[in-house]
Amino acid sequence: MASEEKRAWVMLVVSVCGYGAYLAIILGRARTIPLTEVPYVAPLLWSIGGAIVASILLVIVVSMVAPSDVGKKDQRDREINRYGEYAGQSFLVAGGIAALVMAMAEWDHFWIANTLYLAFALQAVLGSIVKIVAYRRGIPSW
Repeated sequence: MASEEKRAWVMLVVSVCGYGAYLAIILGRARTIPLTEVPYVAPLLWSIGGAIVASILLVIVVSMVAPSDVGKKDQRDREINRYGEYAGQSFLVAGGIAALVMAMAEWDHFWIANTLYLAFALQAVLGSIVKIVAYRRGIPSW
């Protein structure tokens, strides 16, 4: 398995776990108070920061397990990375547009922030899945 594919797996696992933990905290707190009144800023920042730290540490650990693969990127790796990033960007754009519309409609900050966080999480998940599939089956030709 190429080191870049390992990175995609790490990103997928960390993104799902980080966002899942955030949702569990927010929904757990929403049992006693309305959802829009749940204090979400600290859990959001901690889940993002934790995901960044976890991703860095896991990539280091994975790199230590197979040090011969580290830093070796060829044209295929670059194309798969670009393909996955482009695929994931669709969620980022959709989330940005949705948040912009919500802001113009003066929705609660809770919904705007959570829409953006969901967009970033979906971008990471979709981008990682597309990269993993591309490593396994190749990039589709048009």
